[in-house]
Amino acid sequence: MQSTMLKAKLHQARVTHAELEYEGSCAIDGDLMDMAGILEYEQIQIYNIDNGERFETYAIRGEAGSKIISVNGAAAHKAQPGDRVIICAYANYSSAELINFKPSLIYMAEGNEVKGTSNAIPVQVA
Repeated sequence: MQSTMLKAKLHQARVTHAELEYEGSCAIDGDLMDMAGILEYEQIQIYNIDNGERFETYAIRGEAGSKIISVNGAAAHKAQPGDRVIICAYANYSSAELINFKPSLIYMAEGNEVKGTSNAIPVQVA
């Protein structure tokens, strides 16, 4: 049996560019991609905290160390520079793989600096 699970998340990254006339994708700082385990050309979902938009695209490697998060092509209508976004990648795992499964969660601060990492989301309380 296969289950689709959250593989990686960049939480509250800031959009640095929105390039309408660029081939569709989302450029992500290569260091952040490596840290999260997001692969180039991997399908990602982006959730815009500031305007509620949710959309899919694919990741492309941005310059390492640049802190770039560039939403490109038609998706540029859904996010503007300064918007806070959650970027997620999902993958299919077998039951055996789920025994030791842990997602890669990267928490972002202003300027797309990493403020922390985790592999579990805290239990939400009422």
